[in-house]
Amino acid sequence: MWLFNRVAVARAGGTATRLTPEDGARVDNLDGLIIGGGDDIDARLYGHDLYLEVRIDPARDALELRCLEAAAARGIPVLGICRGAQILNVFRGGTLHPDIGAAYPGVRRRRTTLPRLSVTVTAGSRLHGILGLTRCRVNALHHQAIDRLGNGLTAVAHDRAGIVQAVEDPAAPFLVGLQWHPEFLVFNRSQARLFAALVDAV
Repeated sequence: MWLFNRVAVARAGGTATRLTPEDGARVDNLDGLIIGGGDDIDARLYGHDLYLEVRIDPARDALELRCLEAAAARGIPVLGICRGAQILNVFRGGTLHPDIGAAYPGVRRRRTTLPRLSVTVTAGSRLHGILGLTRCRVNALHHQAIDRLGNGLTAVAHDRAGIVQAVEDPAAPFLVGLQWHPEFLVFNRSQARLFAALVDAV
């Protein structure tokens, strides 16, 4: 996923640098922040019991929360992708559904990098302004999802089941979280504009 994000940023005119938990000292030098997909977020961070059958990465959780603190303090632009949108919500005091299947029984979820999921985008939102669309088809690789919204966040896209697919903070210079993976969809001009908008906001 990192390589796809790097290419997407480069196509938008930016340069991406990867941070790992060992690079904590570099957090304060960021111009912009993308938090991408990966393992589940530790459910204990938002008050749930830990699912024993999932993979978590506490060191990554800690790094990304620190990055979000630095971004908030300096007002730098943030794009959260899949897990990134989820940890952004947790950082703002929100909660997650640890498993979509349990939260939305009967909803069929097909995990794929292909744009198979229909999403409705709120007209007038920042996301709408970037995409230029109120409906689009996106991919889906997640099994966690946003439950209670974090402070200052607004849900600006949903799928047909009502699951939150995107959030933003209208009061922030640029803070957008997407449940899908636009880095796998950069052949689509509307999705590529997400990375251009981030780079332009730096």
